[in-house]
Formats: sequence, C-alpha cells, structure tokens
Amino acid sequence: MRISLTHVDAFTDRPFSGNPAAVCLLPEQRDDFWMQNVACEMNLSETAFLVKQESGFDLRWFTPVTEVDLCGHATLAGAHVLWEQGVIQTDEAASFNSRSGVLTARQQGDWIELDFPIIRETEADPPDGLLRGLGIAPSYVGVTRFDYLAVFDSDEIVRNLQPDMQWLRRLGDLSVIVTSRSSDSRFDFISRCFAPNQGIDEDPVTGSAHCCLGPFWKAQLNKTEMVGYQASQRGGVVRVKVAGERVQLQGQAITIFNGELIC
Repeated sequence: MRISLTHVDAFTDRPFSGNPAAVCLLPEQRDDFWMQNVACEMNLSETAFLVKQESGFDLRWFTPVTEVDLCGHATLAGAHVLWEQGVIQTDEAASFNSRSGVLTARQQGDWIELDFPIIRETEADPPDGLLRGLGIAPSYVGVTRFDYLAVFDSDEIVRNLQPDMQWLRRLGDLSVIVTSRSSDSRFDFISRCFAPNQGIDEDPVTGSAHCCLGPFWKAQLNKTEMVGYQASQRGGVVRVKVAGERVQLQGQAITIFNGELIC
C-alpha cells in the first residue's frame, strides 16, 4: 500500500523556516504503534495523520515520542495539503475531528485561518524546575493544562534564553512558553516554546501556544487582534484574533516535498 506523505513548513511563506510537519493522508485508520513509528521515522516536531470521514477528517498528531492533544502547525499543514492536492476545494472549509474537539481551517487570501479553542492560564507559583531551567526569574508565571507560561519584561531576555532542558524535564508533561512584549513594531509580542518531555527541546513555531498567548496578551494590550512572532532559530509569524472562547490563528504554509510511504 502506498500512502501519501508530504513535508510542509508551516507559519511561514519561505522554505526552511517556520515549523516543519509531516502530513500523512491515510485511506483508513492505522494502529497507534504504526503511527508512532512513522512519526519517529520522520523525526519532526509533529506528524499529522488524516482519515476522511463523512463529517470531515479525523486528525491525530504525534511527536517523535508521543501523541499530543492539540497541534496548530500540523493542523495548518494538513489543511494546506488537502487544498493543494485537491482533496477538498479551495473555497471549502477543512473540518477536523480531534482530541480537542472539532477544529476548522479556511483560506483567507494567502493565509490559512484556524479556529481553535482558547486555553486560559491561571497565576501559579513557579516550581523550582522552571526557575532553574530558565535561569532568569520571570515577572509572571501562569499555568494551563498543557503549559507553564513565563512572562519577561523584555524581548531581549526571551530571545537570549538558553534553558537547561534537564531541569525543564522535571516539569513532567507540561511544556514551557516564554513571552514578552515585542520591541519590533511589526509584532505585538514574541514567544518561544520548550517541550523536552515530548521530544522537542524547542518547538520552532507553536500554534497551540498562541491559544494561551492570545487571551493573555489581549488582557495586557487591550486588543483582540494581534501579531505574534515566535523567536526560535527558524522563526515564524502567527496572526491572532480572540473571539469569545475561540481564537483564530492565521499562518502561511509551503510544501517542501511530496512522497509515499510504502510500508
């Protein structure tokens, strides 16, 4: 059986930047062990597996070491592949059934808009692993069911952080988002994201993190529409709009190569 496999750079309009994802279009469901092995073989921050159903597409996401509940850049990549390969029409919304409920994607000119649930943080006392791992005390710490959120007073601090992953691994399943206001007038805020226990020391551009960053910075900046920049080595831009209990994330994507799985 030959299975379509596409490598896409998401949250960018240039190759070899943004966040790479593999998109696997399956003719039928495959077992978890097989999908995890494919994701390990691809060795990207995320591999998305899509199966067409009457009500859209079943969508699951795997890092090289585990399945995750929500992934923005691989969802963006998946929608990009569905339109690019003519699986659905360009004026048709892509609907995904996932662990985080129904997610949708629509084309908005050269951008793709994802409709995701808001992830709200609450203030938390920073654990020792977070403070030692970051090496600099943040001005504010929040926590969600997925992440710690560490806020700093300048984007220079965020850009120059060199976290100790051994300490961040002590935080268990929680990833770490670091953020600050941006000194670059093109962006409202910047961020970085670290997830060593998910096999991703630093994620290049994290759509799901912006489900938390959106409502947080909405309250700080008194704005519902913002532009975020994830300041990883590859870098990427995420447009964010907060609407009630949902957040719309806009990004771009570019295909790097198409191939086939033959196993």
